[in-house]
Amino acid sequence: MDINALFTDEGLRAFTATVRDQHVRDAQQYGQIAGIVRSRLEQTPIEGDRWMAKRLRAWKVARQLKAMQKASTEAAAKAEALYATYVNEVLELPQRRAVAEAKRLERKQGRQAAVGAAVAGSLNRTVTALNTPQEQPGGTVLQARPTEFVAPESPFGQWSMAAGGERPTNTINDYFAKGEGQ
Repeated sequence: MDINALFTDEGLRAFTATVRDQHVRDAQQYGQIAGIVRSRLEQTPIEGDRWMAKRLRAWKVARQLKAMQKASTEAAAKAEALYATYVNEVLELPQRRAVAEAKRLERKQGRQAAVGAAVAGSLNRTVTALNTPQEQPGGTVLQARPTEFVAPESPFGQWSMAAGGERPTNTINDYFAKGEGQ
C-alpha cells in the first residue's frame, strides 16, 4: 500500500471502505459462529453436569464470540468515523477558515461603520447645539462675569507682598534650584 495515497480523499476513502467491509464480514462470521457454538455446547453434555451446567457453559463460551462481534462492529464504525474526521479536519478546513475570515471582516466593517455613524451624529448634535442661540429664561442669573470685572492681567502685579514686595512665584520649579544636587 502506498502511504501517500492515504493523504488524498480517494485513497483514504478506499482504505476505510476496505477496512469497514472486512470488519463487517468478520462481525457477521463471529455472530454466526457464536450461534453455532452455543447451540452445539447446549446439546453436548459433559460427565458430571448438573441441571443448567450445559446452558451456562455454552453461554460463557458464546459470550466471548459475541464480544468479538461487537468489537468488529465498532471497528467498522470507527473506520467510517476516521474518514469523516479526515474530511472535516483536513479537507474542508481551509474553506471553513476562509468563510470565517470573511464573516469576521464583515463584522469588523459593520462595527467601524456604526462607530463612524455615531461619531458623525455626535458631531452634528454638537454643531447644532453650538450654532443655535439659547434664550435665557426670565429671572435667571448669567453665568459669565461682566466685562468690567475681568482684568486682562494677573492681579498680583498691582499689590505688594507683605514680606517685602517681591513678586510671587509663577511655577513650582521656582522653588527648587535647577541642576544642583542631582
